[in-house]
Amino acid sequence: MHISLLIMAAGLGSRYGGDKQIDRIGPNGEILMEYSIHDAIEAGFDKVVFVIKPEMEAKFREMVGNKIAGKTAVHYAFQDYSSLPEGFVPPEGRTKPYGTVHAVLCAKNIIAEPFAVINADDYYGRDAFVAMAESLKSMQDKKAAASMVAYDLHNTISANGTVTRGVCERDAQNHLVKVTETYKIQAAPDGTIRDYASDEQGRLLDPNALVSMNFWGFTPWFFEAAERKFREFLFRSHPDVMKCEYVLPTLVDELMREEHLQVDVLNTHAMWFGMTYREDREYVIHELKKLHDAGFYPRSL
Repeated sequence: MHISLLIMAAGLGSRYGGDKQIDRIGPNGEILMEYSIHDAIEAGFDKVVFVIKPEMEAKFREMVGNKIAGKTAVHYAFQDYSSLPEGFVPPEGRTKPYGTVHAVLCAKNIIAEPFAVINADDYYGRDAFVAMAESLKSMQDKKAAASMVAYDLHNTISANGTVTRGVCERDAQNHLVKVTETYKIQAAPDGTIRDYASDEQGRLLDPNALVSMNFWGFTPWFFEAAERKFREFLFRSHPDVMKCEYVLPTLVDELMREEHLQVDVLNTHAMWFGMTYREDREYVIHELKKLHDAGFYPRSL
């Protein structure tokens, strides 16, 4: 059976300060998403869909798409305002995309099989792709089914600023129960991890709490549900119409409560790291070099 990988790469990268999705940080000039693609193909994924800004298509083809075209099917979807629901008009002056739900929906006419969703600027680890591939293959005849790869919170924060994470709760059967999008998470001077979104002192968080890093697995049923909920979101009133976004953790939480979506939490020992801020770059370069030097990856991807 076929399984696809959808890579969300249309974000503006405002905190990083540029197009980090195409920053060459590997020892031989690799960009970060090349590692995810390599690991996914090794795990059995046979189609890659890039969700990008239209103006980045030529550069994506040159840097990644043409390079992997002989190994897997390659498709492009474009996240811009032309793909918003009919009848909705963004407020004048807004340029920011409408979030990760919108990004996934841009590929609805390209994907007709179980698929995984990842960020372009995160390293997820090979074991994570193996676990996800097995999960997707088990979903072949299901509808309201999904899965996610979870990571420990303390392994996903940045020393260079706050981060946003979907903090997860699961039951004894390893099913996701709740996911809460949590903003402004940062390590405090005393070593604890706190949420500073609504409290200057910071709300204490469990460092071993499971968090979503936007590594999800869905069936094609998800597109129908997401399209309906995204439309509802857009036509609601929001305090900040210039920046509001509809994100996957929020949608998944709503679908679990309202439409009985069952989400399996996948256990993995995979290592995660990513580039939220430009200052994170040197750490990621160092970690990738270690993996190459250890023979985990070939000399050049």
